[in-house]
Amino acid sequence: MVKLQKVPNSHMKHTPYDGSSKPFTIGLTQLDPDRWIEPDEALDFYLREKTRLLAANRHDVFAAEAGTEAAQRELLDFLTDYLPRRYGEIYRRANGAMIVGGRRVALDDDAPLVVAGSLIQDDLAILERKDGEWRLTAAYVAFPSSWSLGEKFGRSMDEIHAPVPGFEAGSRNAGLISRMFDNLSPARFVERFNWSVNVDGALHLPKPKTEGIGAEAITLTEDGTFIRVERQTLRKLPRTGAIVFTIRIYSDPLAALRNRPDAATLARSFIEQLGELTLPETAYKGLVSKREALIAALLSIAG
Repeated sequence: MVKLQKVPNSHMKHTPYDGSSKPFTIGLTQLDPDRWIEPDEALDFYLREKTRLLAANRHDVFAAEAGTEAAQRELLDFLTDYLPRRYGEIYRRANGAMIVGGRRVALDDDAPLVVAGSLIQDDLAILERKDGEWRLTAAYVAFPSSWSLGEKFGRSMDEIHAPVPGFEAGSRNAGLISRMFDNLSPARFVERFNWSVNVDGALHLPKPKTEGIGAEAITLTEDGTFIRVERQTLRKLPRTGAIVFTIRIYSDPLAALRNRPDAATLARSFIEQLGELTLPETAYKGLVSKREALIAALLSIAG
């Protein structure tokens, strides 16, 4: 196993716990296509971590069903057009490769989805409609948030979401997701956010976080508690009709919240969201053992 370092401080670019994105809701908002991918100063760090994981545990981070090659290629084609056009200071096409900063990524040396994931900080998943259901048919996921690719690959959205309170098969949310996927226009990009709290700031966290509702309280320190934010985007590919799901991870110590000018406001909003979680939701997020100490830390930040 490769021991991964903690992600460099991302300056808390996204703060969905400010009330703008409620947990356990679909929460999709319109996305400007120019903001599809958001590389930043930590790009090289993320790409090095992906390279390490792929070399050490390829089967854990990449999987693709036969017949997904067209969708993989369509995604890669979109990225290799979008990235140098949108971020010309970072990306440049050159002789069958993409130059990413000082890194050369050959565009035909691996599966198209692996190449695509080697260009950006985001993880990538491809969903296709098969036998009347949307299924996860290809994915390059180096930085899972308390789940493993093996447990979700090839499964339907209902099966993937089965453990999530309020998203099980037959629920209103499950029906909404299916209809949204069916009706999503290739011209419409959408995004959503999710957050979690961990005692490990590493990017690669496949260990399940779910706890029992009777989990005992633990102590936390601000430097040893990490707020993990997922920025997720969805778009439908026009040629194949597959849906591309991107997942970008941001991980910052709770202590970094103190450095923001809006720290008190954010802390109070975070406390409010924690208070609104039901017990099953709290257990699913692995917060039964952490909620009391987390609220105390946030109260301190709120002043």
